[in-house]
Amino acid sequence: MNARSISFRLVAWYAGLLTAIFLLLCAVMYLDLRHFLENDLRQAQLRRAHQIGNILLIHVNQTGEAAVASQTKGWFEPEINDRFIRITRADGTLVYVSGAPKDGNFDPAEIPVFQPSAGTEFSHKLRLSGGSTLLVAALTFKSSGNPDYLVESGALLDPVESMLDHLFLQLALGLPLAVIIITVGGYLLVRRALTPVEQITRAAERITQFNLSDRLPVAQTGDELERLSVSLNRMITRLDEALQNSKRFVADASHDLRTPLTILHGELESFAADARLGPELRDRAGSMLEEVVHLGKIVEQLFTLSRLDAGEAQTEWTRFDLTELAKTTVGQMNLLAEDKGIAMACDSGQPVPVNGNRVRLKQVIVNLLDNAIKYTPEKGAVHLRVLAVNGQAVLEVADTGIGIPPEALPHVFDRFYRVDKSRSANFESAGLGLAIVKSICAAHGAEVEVQSAVGSGSCFRVRLPIFKG
Repeated sequence: MNARSISFRLVAWYAGLLTAIFLLLCAVMYLDLRHFLENDLRQAQLRRAHQIGNILLIHVNQTGEAAVASQTKGWFEPEINDRFIRITRADGTLVYVSGAPKDGNFDPAEIPVFQPSAGTEFSHKLRLSGGSTLLVAALTFKSSGNPDYLVESGALLDPVESMLDHLFLQLALGLPLAVIIITVGGYLLVRRALTPVEQITRAAERITQFNLSDRLPVAQTGDELERLSVSLNRMITRLDEALQNSKRFVADASHDLRTPLTILHGELESFAADARLGPELRDRAGSMLEEVVHLGKIVEQLFTLSRLDAGEAQTEWTRFDLTELAKTTVGQMNLLAEDKGIAMACDSGQPVPVNGNRVRLKQVIVNLLDNAIKYTPEKGAVHLRVLAVNGQAVLEVADTGIGIPPEALPHVFDRFYRVDKSRSANFESAGLGLAIVKSICAAHGAEVEVQSAVGSGSCFRVRLPIFKG
């Protein structure tokens, strides 16, 4: 998955946020449970200390301290129950201390004595030498007519810590599983939510100027994606209308200009041939005639583009040999190359069958060869090659001409684009020849590309499917 895609970022945020929430909840639950269990154990020890004080010590003057010690041992049995109990008089005299528990988890002699504090309750945790933890709660017991006593009651925290360790292990094992489930579920949810976006993207990639009547799929979900699809379809409709108006304007303008230009051409020819005119007027008439011829070529190219935009190149398709067409075209244009002293060769071997409009594909070869001859100096070379590569017919036209600057390469197929007006002025270029090549290639599902370097020549390469019928 692309780390910069919306799907990845949504899944990452979704999984990260829920993981953080689960971690926070687990931490809160663990700490809250620890506090609850320790507090419950502390309160139980305080209640036992209160019981000893309220039941036994309150009558110590009548029963005596020995009886208190005996009753404490008999009633609470601290050794059997793994508890710790100690009763100390305020002057430090030890009244009673429980013995070691039966399993020997701790030694009561290790436990230091609390210092009494009037009217207060204490509690603290002691880390014993055996690694266990003892929670001790202490109570300073006072009653009228009796001395003050410090009653201490303690119990091991091991069962609590064992329960907490078990819970921590469950959380540690369960959290990764929960993260995996969250991530997979989030991925499936996001992919399902973004499926209409992928459908819209694929449909948008298929729409070109030749099929602007197509529309994007609209998911009937009532959400933002549906509104986006509807808005984009409306935009495509407006673009289609604008493009059709532009095509109609170019077609009508180029068609309507052909007749007056033809008349003007004839009139200027007659005017320039009139013997009654002086040399200066004839030169001016000849110059005007050249401009009219140049303008006529531009109009013809515009008319050709308008017909290509209307889909004319996608009609009258036949199967033919591209190699044979290339050889024939090179032979027809060889005289033009010889006039400039340019060597032109055609390297073609095996037949390469293709399916398309023969006239328009020949126009591609003619335009590429004409472009190569124009910008190749004398004693240069133009080389045409036809071959089959990986199921594609490849047509290459390479020259040893002046080349194309790197910044101009992305724009050479744009309409009316000229690399350098100063270098194109001598060739009467309007910047439409390569635009026609691109339109014809697009109509045939072909690709056209160029490689060039200033001073080293250019290589135009056309790739179109081989006919397999």
